[in-house]
Amino acid sequence: MTINLIAFDGDGIGPEIMTSTLEVINHLNTKLSLDVNIEKELIGIKSLKALGTTLPEKALLKSKEADGIILGPVDHNNYPIKSDGGVNPSGVLRIELDLFANIRPAKNYNNVQSLSKNMDLVIVRENTEGFYADRNMVDGNGEFSPVEGVGLAFRKITKKASLRIAEEAFNIANNISLSRDKKIKVHAIHKANVMRLTDGIFLDACRQISSKYNDIHYEEMLVDACAAHIVRDSSQFDIIVTTNMFGDILSDLATELSGSLGLAGSLNSGENFAMAQAQHGSANDIAGKNTANPISLILSASMLLNWLGEKRKLDNFILASSLINNSVIKLLETDENLTKDLGGTASTQETTKKLISILNHFI
Repeated sequence: MTINLIAFDGDGIGPEIMTSTLEVINHLNTKLSLDVNIEKELIGIKSLKALGTTLPEKALLKSKEADGIILGPVDHNNYPIKSDGGVNPSGVLRIELDLFANIRPAKNYNNVQSLSKNMDLVIVRENTEGFYADRNMVDGNGEFSPVEGVGLAFRKITKKASLRIAEEAFNIANNISLSRDKKIKVHAIHKANVMRLTDGIFLDACRQISSKYNDIHYEEMLVDACAAHIVRDSSQFDIIVTTNMFGDILSDLATELSGSLGLAGSLNSGENFAMAQAQHGSANDIAGKNTANPISLILSASMLLNWLGEKRKLDNFILASSLINNSVIKLLETDENLTKDLGGTASTQETTKKLISILNHFI
């Protein structure tokens, strides 16, 4: 069975780290007979210049037809307004494909300097509503100005979205508990002391789902307290489930504390689609310099391979994901393999070449 993937370079360092990621996947495609076909399409600034939009209809259509997507970082903060062709490809794809779960692991690696110890957590973030103005209204935008000097923003929290993200978090916790042979904790992160209605809906959903998982320990924590505790002792967290904006902020905090956003894998998933996406931005200041860390997008692609393996019952995809993850661990054990963001001097291409060499030893 051929698995068709669509890849979007994105902006800034996107083309460089996408090249690295596809080199790794193509290598495993050959070694493990994955039968993966990868097609590239244009989005972002280059697409805007060539086609007048940052997300052409053709790219969106092909995304809906593909088995999976790999999305490079996009510079949507610098895109023009929507009427001038500037749309956020990430936000549109999440909504159009109903990618309701954003899964972001954060962990410490040996030999990588960090501001945390014994971190090994997963942040499960609701992806389709919350305070994000481009995705919480059926028509129009959730952020507006009724009069000059006044801005208003709507936060949408629904029972349906809260129940399914809670279910996703507990499923992940259940799978981890089987592999670690210990009781896993799920923390529901909220601000219900201020936003009683909206976070009340979210917490009610989390409590409802938690009642079905007697072997998973369930706790609740205010978002400000959670941020402080991630800094103080991140080892107390296994799974964090939360709403959209809280999850976005906490995941960046956690992965930066673990060593670098350049190590931050991320998967957007739903019932029928999944999209690998580096957690970091487009880093335009280092674009084209061959210094970007490709690990985040590579680990994100690994998460996509694992998702496809589980959904389609493809053991070789699950094996490929495991090989990538183990090879990254081995890669980071040597100083000469560390990129600039990790305090080293290795280039993007050197890191990729070394990772593929390590993969060969594991295969």
